[in-house]
Order: sequence, then C-alpha cells, then structure tokens
Amino acid sequence: MESGAVAEQPRLRRVLGPGLLLLFILGDILGTGVYALIGDVAAEVGGAAWVAFLLAFLIAAVTALSYLELVTKYPQAAGAALYAQKAFGNQFVTFLVAFVVMCAAITSASTASRFFAANFVVAFHFGWGTVGVTAIALLFMAVLAAVNLRGVGESVRLNVVLSAIEITGLCMVIFAGLWAFGSQHVDYSRVMAFDTGGNKSIFVALTTATSLAFFAMTGFEDSVNMAEETKNPVRVFPRVLLAGLSIAAAVYIVVAIVSVALVPIGALKASDTPLIDVVRLGAPGLPIKDVLPFISMVAVSNTALISMLMASRLIYGMSRQRVLPPVLGAVSRARRAPWVAILFTTAIAFAVILYVTAFANTDAIEVLGGTTSLLLLAVFTMVNVAVLVLRRDVRAGRRHFRTPTPLPVIGCVASLYLVTPLSGRPGQQYLLAAILVASGVVLSLLTLVLKRRLGERAGGITDAAHLGDAPG
Repeated sequence: MESGAVAEQPRLRRVLGPGLLLLFILGDILGTGVYALIGDVAAEVGGAAWVAFLLAFLIAAVTALSYLELVTKYPQAAGAALYAQKAFGNQFVTFLVAFVVMCAAITSASTASRFFAANFVVAFHFGWGTVGVTAIALLFMAVLAAVNLRGVGESVRLNVVLSAIEITGLCMVIFAGLWAFGSQHVDYSRVMAFDTGGNKSIFVALTTATSLAFFAMTGFEDSVNMAEETKNPVRVFPRVLLAGLSIAAAVYIVVAIVSVALVPIGALKASDTPLIDVVRLGAPGLPIKDVLPFISMVAVSNTALISMLMASRLIYGMSRQRVLPPVLGAVSRARRAPWVAILFTTAIAFAVILYVTAFANTDAIEVLGGTTSLLLLAVFTMVNVAVLVLRRDVRAGRRHFRTPTPLPVIGCVASLYLVTPLSGRPGQQYLLAAILVASGVVLSLLTLVLKRRLGERAGGITDAAHLGDAPG
C-alpha cells in the first residue's frame, strides 16, 4: 500500500548543475573535522599531520569511485542501504547498514555540538569548565531539535552561503600562516618531523592518525542523495564529486602544514579550539582571530543540522517500513515533521554527549569523531563489496560510470583495516559504536516480538530507496 503511494509521487526536479553540486559537496565535507581534530591528528604523527590527511583523501577517493559507479547506475535519492539491499537482498543487513548510517549521523552531530560549545566558550568567555561546555553542547542539540520540529528541508542556496563561510574560515587560517612567514613564531621545519610519541610504531601511528583524519573527509557520501535532483548525473557526478574531494583535501593539507608550523604539537593537541590558536599566533594584530570562533560555530552548525535531519528521517523511514516501533513514525499534523523520531534521535545524541563526558578517558571530541569514522568506514567496506557484487546487474541500455576493478578491492581492504583494532583505534570508540548499534538491534528484535504477539505480519525494509523521504 505504502510503496504504491510512494510510486505515485511526482519525481524530483533536476535543478542542480555542476556549480551548485560542487558547493553542496564542499559544504558537506568541509566543517567539523579539520576545525576540531587537527590537534588530535598531529598528536599521533607530529608535524607530518598533513600525510594523514593525504592518506585519508586517497582512501576516500577510492571509495568515492565506488559510490560513483553505484549512483550513476542507480540514480535515486538513496545511499548505502539501497546498495546493500540490491547487492545482498537481506533485510537484516539492509536494516543494519541504515541504522549504522543513522548512528554515524548522530555521533557526527554530537562531535559538532561539543566543538560548537568549545568555540562558544572562547567567543563569549563563558566559564564553568567541562560542565559549561557540556551544558552548551546539550542546549545546542536541543535548538537543532526545535528547528527540525518546525519542518526543515535541505536548502541548496542556504548551503551555498554556509559553505562560503566555512571556506572563508579555513582561508583565514591559511592567510595567518602566510602572514607569519619569516616571523619568529613559524617553524616550517616541523612539517617534516614525524613524531609518533608513546610506544606506537610509525605504521600504527600513521593509521591511527589517518582514521581520525578520515572523519574530515566524510560527507561526500551524502551527495548521492542529490542524484535525482542533478542534471545529467551520469556525466556530472563523477567529475564534480572528485573535484570536491580534491579541493577539500588540498585545503586540509595546507591547513595542517600551517597549523603544525605555527603551534607546537603539544599545545595543538591540548587546545579545544586549535585553529583559533593558529590564527592568534600567526596574525596576532589582525581582527580575524576574533572572528574565527563565530565562523567555526557556523561551520559546524550546518553539518550538525543536516546530520540530525537525516538521522530522524532514517528512523522515521525504518518505522514506516515496520522494522522499528510504529510510534517512531508519528508525524505532527501542523508541521508534517516526524516529531517522535526527532525527539528519539535527540535523546540518543544527549546520551552520547553525556556518555563521552562522563566515561571517555581521552578527549571527548576525539572519541566522537573517531566513532563516526569507525561507523562510516564499516559502511564504506560494504559499499566497496557491493559495487563488485552488483557488476552482475547489467543495466541494459543505460550508461554509467565504472570504476577500475582493483580499486574497490583496495578500498575494501583499506577501510576494513582502519575498522579493526590493528589500526591503533582506541577501545572507547568500539565501545560507543557497539552500544549504539546493539541498541538498534535490540529495538528491532523487540518490535518483531511485539508484532508476532499481536499476530501481525513481520516487517522489513522492502524499499530502501525511500528510507530518508520526508513525511508528507
């Protein structure tokens, strides 16, 4: 019944050309990662932090090519869950992939909220230490929920403005490095200093740093949701997506070089707002040091809002397809917003923020960002396998991008390695990821048991292409 109703809906308008799509992709990639985690990456490998961002880009690019084959082959507003459904045909696997993507969205937004709070403290000289930062982070998530409850959709034009602000902030950091060139504060020799610290080998330290830096490269996978709104996606998507990734990587590498050249590694690691410290040292007499905290808050707000919007829509979609409790699919009559799903995902985000504040033995932002990276790398492993499995599905009469066969294999092996403990990933990230995913499995099993007791037919994700649809 429902799938038929979905099929009767009009198609989305193809309004995105190369320019708007490029800005959408850049806006999704640039944001919390490099602003928040540059110090943590540098703490693992010293001045060679830029190497970790370069490796993260290479792994992301290989996986992006797999996404490109799939999105041009199946140009629908969907993503990894759809590819899992088509490749493996197992409803539990499809549910698991969708729920992991939802968890990654929540941990990403939680990372942004903590970083927003840290910048708020700097910008407004707010006190109360960790308690104050946590309170602001929770309030930030509550504001996001209030905005989403009013019924917010993606606005490409708004994304253009916010993307420009994000890029401006990173350009300020690069400008500070150029401004300080030749001054006593800058030491570009540190850029070549590979210092692992601790007892880690160079290889393990580099993979640990790469898995952290990978969080900064995520976001490109969300662009597949715009496939139905892109003009000529088969031709446009490959070059625009790779261009967006390349531009983001170039910006990140330059920012990493400037950061380690201006700020000693220890100070960079200890700072909650590392790029603000970079600007203060590089251009102390310029007003950009006072503006950057506000730009940083804007940069992470857009990412967090879209992440929580996507998370609530995935929960709503899974409820409508009968794999989660029906109450999670409730929609407000006035705003047509999935209000229970929004409150549910916000409650999970609250729990995640409080958990890392109370129990994380290391930096909370590092745990949250690393957990996001862990979850998405697991999804990327599946996507690289799915692209090879789906080679058997020949789309008669339809041209699509095709990635060289060795690349998905490389992408799968690299992503899988960064998921395993061999990469040096801290146990706190596995514990948080396991708690989140296990909660989804338990909730799904309870839903199944309840339906059987009521004599209802067991549900399943039968149409992954419409999991993220807005209610209407």
